[in-house]
Amino acid sequence: MTNTVGSRAVFGVVVPSTNTVVEHDYWSARIPGVAYRAGSMHIPHPAMADDRDFEALLTQIRASIDTAVRDVLTAQPDRMVMGMSAETFWGGVAGNAAFERRLRERTGLPVTTGASSCRAALNALGCRRIAVFSPYQPVADREVSRFFSESGFDVAAVSGLRCPTATDIARVGPDRIRQEVSALDAPPVEAIVQVGTNLSFVSQAAALEAEIGKPVVAINAATLWHALREHGITDRISGAGTLLRDF
Repeated sequence: MTNTVGSRAVFGVVVPSTNTVVEHDYWSARIPGVAYRAGSMHIPHPAMADDRDFEALLTQIRASIDTAVRDVLTAQPDRMVMGMSAETFWGGVAGNAAFERRLRERTGLPVTTGASSCRAALNALGCRRIAVFSPYQPVADREVSRFFSESGFDVAAVSGLRCPTATDIARVGPDRIRQEVSALDAPPVEAIVQVGTNLSFVSQAAALEAEIGKPVVAINAATLWHALREHGITDRISGAGTLLRDF
């Protein structure tokens, strides 16, 4: 339900309690009349140093998501936006669809997820052969690759930064990210995609697009873009990459 600060839309945004980047990226876009109300999924043990740790992190997310959604709903939002990405890729296309269906049934609202947003972004950009990087461990990167492959994309590479904790994701600096993008930027690759919503990348992705001459999709820009466009808000935003500026 719209209000004074969200006269066009109020988006409920569900984030892990370890995440400091999603809300910053959304508010930084400065879209007039669009407001955000975050609900936090409690992550008491943020370790993700190996595959077992990462799966334990997902268990914490799954245990706390209902409470986070419950809290967001008290603000009477118009749409639910998932400000975490790994769970939305899990189980491939079918897993993402089931996740979205459960949230729609739980909330009665339209739902935006990172996986669906990246797929829509790549389709809008007309890119088929992609390379992907994440802050994840191999168990999660396999699920990301599965989702994109099942969605009809040719996945040239998926590379994980292997961050030791969920909070360490937000500490990855631009030099490390630039190295990762440079390693993935092979001539056949039409677009580079970043997943992992606590990785600060939106403004750097926009700069890298100009440098390498191809789309660089930051997941927080993609989810915001998809939520806005699906909600009928067509504002063009500069400084956040091709998607929000041109599509």
